[in-house]
Amino acid sequence: MDIKNLARPLDGAGVSAFLRSLPAKPLLLGLGEARHFVEELGELRNEIFRHLVEHEGYRSFAIESDCLMGLLVDDYLTTGAHTLDDVMERGFSHGFGASPANRELVRWMRAYNEEHDEKLRFFGFDAPLEYWAASPRQALTALHGLLDGPLPWTRETLDTLLGPDDRWSNEATAMDPSQSIGQSADAQRLRLIADDLVALLDTQAPRLSAEDRDRAALYGRTAAGLLRYHYWMADASPARWTRLSALRDAMMAANLRAVAEHGPALVFASNLHLQRNKSVMPLGDQQLEWWSAGAITATHLGDRYAFLASALGTVADDVPAPDTVEGLMSTLPWDHSLVDARRLAEAITKPAPRISHDFAYFPLDPAQLDMIDGVVFLKQAVRMKKLG
Repeated sequence: MDIKNLARPLDGAGVSAFLRSLPAKPLLLGLGEARHFVEELGELRNEIFRHLVEHEGYRSFAIESDCLMGLLVDDYLTTGAHTLDDVMERGFSHGFGASPANRELVRWMRAYNEEHDEKLRFFGFDAPLEYWAASPRQALTALHGLLDGPLPWTRETLDTLLGPDDRWSNEATAMDPSQSIGQSADAQRLRLIADDLVALLDTQAPRLSAEDRDRAALYGRTAAGLLRYHYWMADASPARWTRLSALRDAMMAANLRAVAEHGPALVFASNLHLQRNKSVMPLGDQQLEWWSAGAITATHLGDRYAFLASALGTVADDVPAPDTVEGLMSTLPWDHSLVDARRLAEAITKPAPRISHDFAYFPLDPAQLDMIDGVVFLKQAVRMKKLG
């Protein structure tokens, strides 16, 4: 099948034409990763973002990285505080700070801000967690510090209830719920305190600057979200990992709704997190299913959320079969293509699902193409490597 009429080379003109084809201008444009640590995709993302900034009025970028660590990057971009080396080391989670493409993006955004009054913004939108989770100390104490007047709980009370951070961030809790303190008496009390601090924030919102309100809201939802996540980390039921996966994406979605207030923004994360349909992932003998951050965000934003998935053709010796979606797109004449996913779904019949030898690559689901606005396709990814 010749699908050339359903695609175009991936360039600035193609990106603008894609945006014009949408029913509404998106506040959030999601660009998904079929696999993390593909530098070539990161470089293409940078080109897309530069075009969006220079020609489409985009001023914000969000990435699947710790939302609190991302504040350091945003401070660097807007004020010049810290150094590039420092923010790449301490401003990213998941090893993403070691990516040359991410470093170049931050460098370019800082250079842009030095020359323009209207500043570019940077957001991490993931929760402060891997499979285990960080201590809620940073979020809780920062929120406490932004509130005014005599509070029912002192900083000393919080420190006593929190205890040492390593009892929260114990990596063993990922596989052993009995090692989690998330359902302890101290943790239960902290959940109530976090809820009350968020309520107090609303009562004091008029006295805070817009920046402090944004940060306080971030601290509040992060503290409450982390304590909720830790609670279910201590759960030993079979539903544990499905619930934890859903909670993580719900936290992502809450952060994305906050990013949308600074939109339009380009959002970069795994396809699994940005897609509109349920995410499905095998874990041991379980098949986890949960609503993705993209699905939750689309529920709130409707047509103001758009999603570009990414897909890879040949990677090393992993070649897509000709009757798969990736195999069909491999017949396109361009190394990097932008494909109309909905028209592709109408044009092809019964494509085979791709079976990839790379466990970290998530192939496109042929049954879900009509849930995608477009596909960024790399015919051959030659720079795939894990960083950090």
